[in-house]
Amino acid sequence: MRLWLVLAGLSGAVAVAMGAVAAHAFAGDTVAAGLVDKAARYQLMHALALIGVAVLAERRPSWPVAAAGSLFIIGSLLFCGSLYALAFHWVTATPLAPVGGSSFILGWLCLGLAGLVRRVGDSR
Repeated sequence: MRLWLVLAGLSGAVAVAMGAVAAHAFAGDTVAAGLVDKAARYQLMHALALIGVAVLAERRPSWPVAAAGSLFIIGSLLFCGSLYALAFHWVTATPLAPVGGSSFILGWLCLGLAGLVRRVGDSR
C-alpha cells in the first residue's frame, strides 16, 4: 500500500506542477499549453486511481490490483510523458503515447477484473 501511495503522491504533484506550467509558461503557445494541460489532467486522474489501488492492495490484494497500479504508472510515464516531451519540443513525434493510452485502458480493465477475482477462503 505504501508504494502505491508514494507513487500517487509523486504523480499528483507532477500533474499539478505541469498544470501550472501549462497555464503560465506556455501562455503564448496554445498547442503546447493544450498538450501539457491534457497530460496533466490524465496524470492527475490516474494519481487518484492509484489511491484506489493502494486501498485495494491492502484490503483485497490480488494480481489484477497490482497490474492495474503498474499499468497506471506505465500509462503516466508513456502517455503523459510523451505529451510533455512534445510540448517542450524535446521530440517532434513519439510512438509511445498510444502505448501509454493502451496501458491506461488495460489498467482500468484490470481494476474491473479485481472485482471478479476471489481470494482463497473469501465467500464475498
